[in-house]
Amino acid sequence: MNKEQLILALEKVRAQNPLVHNITNVVVTNFTANGLLAIGASPVMAYAKEEVADMAKISGALVLNIGTLSPEVIEAMIIAGKSANEHGVPVILDPVGAGATPYRTEAVREILKEVRISVIRGNAPEIANVIGEKLAMKGVDAADSAADPVSLAKKAAEELNTVAVITGKEDVATDGKTTYLIQNGHQILTKVTGTGCLLTSIIGAFSAVEKDFLAASVASLVTYGVAAEIAFDLTEEKGPGSFQIELLNQLAKVTGDELLKKGSFIKK
Repeated sequence: MNKEQLILALEKVRAQNPLVHNITNVVVTNFTANGLLAIGASPVMAYAKEEVADMAKISGALVLNIGTLSPEVIEAMIIAGKSANEHGVPVILDPVGAGATPYRTEAVREILKEVRISVIRGNAPEIANVIGEKLAMKGVDAADSAADPVSLAKKAAEELNTVAVITGKEDVATDGKTTYLIQNGHQILTKVTGTGCLLTSIIGAFSAVEKDFLAASVASLVTYGVAAEIAFDLTEEKGPGSFQIELLNQLAKVTGDELLKKGSFIKK
């Protein structure tokens, strides 16, 4: 994986305008849709169990985000996920708040039992709780954790047979055999709700055009992180509201040259 491959992946997203089917949470729907449009993808939010199978099969990727759960949402996710699996559509899972409540944790495990996942993305406690390791959550956000994210990501990738992405001060992406550390991004991302959820959907967009899902994940993380760094530089004196809008701007504007200059990732 090199920076030229990152640039090519971004160019493919913008050229192919992949349809990304999101079953996501009510808090982030608008921001996610606008972020996908900015990066060059085409978002659709379809939740009714009567249509999700049809929508999933014609999409480039399916993103399942459990942020606001109900039995109906879980049922729709499983129907959509099975359809995506049947039609070769990658499924990206965001286990928001796994570990915060037993219901939330069991919902993720039910989805994983029924649906084959291409990429799972979360913070360290979310990923840990999905695979049965107890790390503290604060609501649906991560509490401070001393867990080693590299070891945790590798274990998750191996146990779930998927690409595992853990985001934090440094991001980790691994398929269990090959692991990358990504050092782009900015702390202000934690001050805007939905930035992690949007990142998961952007991983979906890249996975729709790049079938090496580890490469797609690394490209997404670097692109998103560089856009966030530029957005912060332009809005540092204004605060998180201005940053949120500028992040959308920079997702649309970020260039290959900026990825070359600012992109920071290493093979572990």
